[in-house]
Amino acid sequence: MTPCWTRSPVEWPADLLEKAPAMKTSTAPLRQRTDLVIGGMTCAACAVRVERALNRIDGVEATVNYATEKATVLRPPNVSREALASAVGAAGYSVEADEVEFDDDRHGTRARNLRRRMTVAAVLTFPLCDLSITLELVPRFQFPGWQVLCLLLAVPVVFWCAAPFHRATLRNLRHGSSSMDTLVSLGVLAAFGWSAWAIITGGADTLYFDVAAGVTTFILAGRYFEARAKGGAASLLTALEALTAKQVRVVRGDAEVLLDVEDLRRGDLFVVKPGERLAADGVVVDGRSAVDTSAMTGEPLPVEASVGDRVVGGTTALDGRLLISATHVGAATQVSRMAALAERAQADKANVQRLVDRVCAVFVPLVLAAALLTMAGWVVLGSELGTGFAAAVSVLIVACPCALGLATPTALMAGIGRGAQLGILVKEIGALEASRAIDTVVLDKTGTLTSGRMTVTGVRTIAGTSREEVLRLAAAVESGSEHPVAAAIVAAAGERLPDSTEFRALPGLGVYAVVAGSTVTVGRAALLDGLTIPRELVHAATDTAVFVVRGQEVLGAVELTDELRGSAHAGVEELHRLGLRTVLLTGDHERAARAVAELLSINDVRAGVLPADKAKIVRELRDAGHCVAMVGDGINDSAALASADLGIALADGTDLALKAADVILVREDLRAVADAVRLARRTLATIRGNLVWAFAYNVIALPLAAIGLLNPLIAGAAMSLSSVLVVGNSMRLHSFRPGEDQVAQEVSQAMDQTTR
Repeated sequence: MTPCWTRSPVEWPADLLEKAPAMKTSTAPLRQRTDLVIGGMTCAACAVRVERALNRIDGVEATVNYATEKATVLRPPNVSREALASAVGAAGYSVEADEVEFDDDRHGTRARNLRRRMTVAAVLTFPLCDLSITLELVPRFQFPGWQVLCLLLAVPVVFWCAAPFHRATLRNLRHGSSSMDTLVSLGVLAAFGWSAWAIITGGADTLYFDVAAGVTTFILAGRYFEARAKGGAASLLTALEALTAKQVRVVRGDAEVLLDVEDLRRGDLFVVKPGERLAADGVVVDGRSAVDTSAMTGEPLPVEASVGDRVVGGTTALDGRLLISATHVGAATQVSRMAALAERAQADKANVQRLVDRVCAVFVPLVLAAALLTMAGWVVLGSELGTGFAAAVSVLIVACPCALGLATPTALMAGIGRGAQLGILVKEIGALEASRAIDTVVLDKTGTLTSGRMTVTGVRTIAGTSREEVLRLAAAVESGSEHPVAAAIVAAAGERLPDSTEFRALPGLGVYAVVAGSTVTVGRAALLDGLTIPRELVHAATDTAVFVVRGQEVLGAVELTDELRGSAHAGVEELHRLGLRTVLLTGDHERAARAVAELLSINDVRAGVLPADKAKIVRELRDAGHCVAMVGDGINDSAALASADLGIALADGTDLALKAADVILVREDLRAVADAVRLARRTLATIRGNLVWAFAYNVIALPLAAIGLLNPLIAGAAMSLSSVLVVGNSMRLHSFRPGEDQVAQEVSQAMDQTTR
């Protein structure tokens, strides 16, 4: 089986990279896409606010992703980037840069800043908590000025370490809004202010300096680990970008010149030495080498590349020198297209995330009201003001919706990024959501289950004629043809064929030529009109055989079949292991389709289907109550791919099929179909697990805080731990492996059933 990288590199359709949400109105002007990096966002409510500000601009449609900190904007030509930046600024945030490349350092810088503040806070908070708790519990240990010492230890924590929370709160207040930082800032300042006032007036026995410092430390720790985890998810895409070589050896005359890869042009000849990455997609002009394609396709074994083979950038030459003619360079290379598609999918929003965004947008004001009502309730019921205050602070701190805002985007980042590493490109989030209910997989035959290459499976002859003679005569004639059937017959016959002359093609029927003085015709049964088909050859009169005729005598028939892909058996078996029904759909005749279906244990066969009817059959299956995934590669599959709940195209398929599909498989391995379904289910199961935890946490913690069962310090720790757990659970998708064990599948399927 020819590896996918030796086929023509995928010319990724431009609309895959320009795909964006539908326009608001059908009369909207033609819009262009702009990607922006947004600075200052700290929670999902911030993302909603930026999105709302951008969408207020006439003709603009924007989607803001909190996890990636990026805004994807469709804007008409009359709206400039400066206008977008102005709208973002008016909402209290900033545009840091156009998103022209992966910015891994941005996550690293934020993580380092948070680590510094967290370290200072921890160094001061631990002695403060020990001192405060010990002296309040054992009054006889108290010494003059101990309260002032606690205040001095708390000041740097509250006013420097927690400064990002306060700055965000002031920014939000200037714009009449609130966010998660509002809750944290108010909680920390309230605890500190109450305690400072108590020292000045001497009106309270309990101080909350330890609460103010402890909450700051815990939340900074949560933010730090969250930033590291988000950077780890983004690094999956950064890894794809890193596959691109930085420099390339370009042939100029008789010399090799080392240039930056940006200077490589289509048609240039470039040299790749052992151990070097290929800088672009191209065709091998000279040399031979084993090539490591694992980074692009997930396949662990290297494959051989020699003259005439097509290779793709991002792969690595292992043991030989290659001279390659560049066919696709820069953003047109397959690795660049892969990265762009994967990032575009990450910037999309799942339906469940849109619901979470709406919840987060109104959550903060409700929590502020709940905190005031909590304090008022305690006072009305006769408790001391300090008791009510502590409960109100706990409500403010414990209710921060960090985990809720991170539940979906972090899982999507990790899942889609991991898929891209395995050669599974998800074009849009809807593909993941559709996979949850998939129960039927429709498989195209030619080019999908089969390789599209013909092979000789048998030779039938009349009495007195040998199989070798019939095959050699057929090959002598077919040697003048470039048809796939001709190539298969010539390959089966081997070398030293008889000479042939006067070759002619009979379009749609066959070919003929003069061999050893006799006219020999090779073609379909339709060529035999007027000739008697010998009894021995009657069963060969199918579309999978060609007859060999010398003069007016039918000598024999060569039977051929479309060669199964090497991974077809394993791929279909994996789908069956997932409990999925498989349907073979083909325009080929019934006998050929049944033969392939029998080999692959597929019971449902739809043969002789015209291209226009493939989509009709998919719709019929859906109308019958099935959730259908369609796997195909050809132009005649495009309508069916678009009609299915989930369209999956092979990367070596036609551009039209790639446009219609929701998922593109770069690996030429049909097991990737099952892997795509598994990964999608795992990602959705992770999202649901995150949301269950985030909602449950808030539902349980808020009442406990309101009735005084949660100390503000414990509330802060719980809130931070909640966010870290959600992000950590999402990062488990990094460990997804193709063909995971049955237990993982059953768990995922059980969660699917639970949420239906």
